[in-house]
Amino acid sequence: MNINATLFAQFVVFFILALFTMKFVWPPLMKALDERAAKIASGLAAADRGKADLAAAEKRVQTELAGARDEVQKRIADAEKRAAAIIEEAKRTAGEEGARIVAAAKADAEQQVTRAREELRGQVATLAVAGAEQILKREVNAAAHADLLSKLSTEL
Repeated sequence: MNINATLFAQFVVFFILALFTMKFVWPPLMKALDERAAKIASGLAAADRGKADLAAAEKRVQTELAGARDEVQKRIADAEKRAAAIIEEAKRTAGEEGARIVAAAKADAEQQVTRAREELRGQVATLAVAGAEQILKREVNAAAHADLLSKLSTEL
């Protein structure tokens, strides 16, 4: 065998293999690589959109949290104001109730003092009559001397 013929035959086989590869093997490989590149590009774009959506969602969450904090602070302030109002109302009611109880106690004490005075006047009148009987050594008619006894009780 001649080396030139072998070299030429190998060149022809190589050329046929290159043509076969370029015609049948290379296009599906390029298509697969292009599809893979497109898939990667769309995945990267989706990741970028996801990051942007995440950043927007975080901003919305922060604004919602700030609004919620403000609302909570407002509700706490309202609750504290309401608690203070309830305490003041309870103090005022307790003061009024205490004043009413004191007034009732004073009125009751006045009634008891008046009752005790009337009782004492009656006892003094009885003692005065008894003393007068002892002095005069005779019985005094209480009905006849009622005017005198009433004057005496009013003086006492």
